[in-house]
Amino acid sequence: MKKPFKFITTLLTFALLTGCSSGPKIHSDYDPSIDFSQYKTYGYYSPMGIENPNYSSLLGQMFRDAIDAQMLPRGYTKSNDPDVLINVSAKLQDKTRVTTMSDPMYGGYYDYRGGLYDPWGGYGYGTSTHVSQYTEGTVNVDMVDVKQKRMIWEGVAIGRVDDKESNPELREDIHSGVAEMFENYPFRAGQ
Repeated sequence: MKKPFKFITTLLTFALLTGCSSGPKIHSDYDPSIDFSQYKTYGYYSPMGIENPNYSSLLGQMFRDAIDAQMLPRGYTKSNDPDVLINVSAKLQDKTRVTTMSDPMYGGYYDYRGGLYDPWGGYGYGTSTHVSQYTEGTVNVDMVDVKQKRMIWEGVAIGRVDDKESNPELREDIHSGVAEMFENYPFRAGQ
């Protein structure tokens, strides 16, 4: 029961990189005490945090392709004996949003008052409350120094999950989300 739930959770989480109207919040950071010029090669954890322990997934491959598209142009080489390992993990969290707004007292039935006075309390007028529930997903891309077993860089995407996307759209959104994570990655291999 736990394994199918983890797969479904993982699948939905990647949908957070989809086209929400506001899009996911994406940021990255690195350890400034690290000399990044020492790194020339990279590889992936096997399995990555998003994958089943027994096999790699298509979503895992989508992330590998997106990360390769960022690492290779920066001069890094994929290796079986890498300087850094990359891991991708994800989690979901149910959220509730409560919004309370003031209702205008003018217009409609109370328009005859012309705004000169308000009705007395007890009618329930004056505010409206809207409650919405949604799922928020977080995707982490971690870069870890193999020898020190220490995280040196992290990219994070946080947003609402949208599970109504096709695989080509999902692949495109993963590529653009990972590209945005790497926008502030200031390093090149061996430099």
